[in-house]
Amino acid sequence: MQSESEESIVCDVCGCAEAKTRYTSRTYGKGEDLLVIENVPVISCPSCGTSYLTSFTLKEIDRIKRDRKKVAITKSVEVASFSSSHK
Repeated sequence: MQSESEESIVCDVCGCAEAKTRYTSRTYGKGEDLLVIENVPVISCPSCGTSYLTSFTLKEIDRIKRDRKKVAITKSVEVASFSSSHK
């Protein structure tokens, strides 16, 4: 699930004051080492089209990845592979 905050932010790339924070899920690793981090704040600018993570967010992602055994819960998730052979 993705959502946007109401607060406008100044874009670090183009300086536009219309950037917004949206929250999304990011995946790291694969197979049994897959980690999904939910509600990751991503800055998105409609003016220049850039989306980026702040240094604080990147540090927090590193902490979560490092401490995954302490902070993550196990959930069952369905996984499908994209195949271009089905037309």
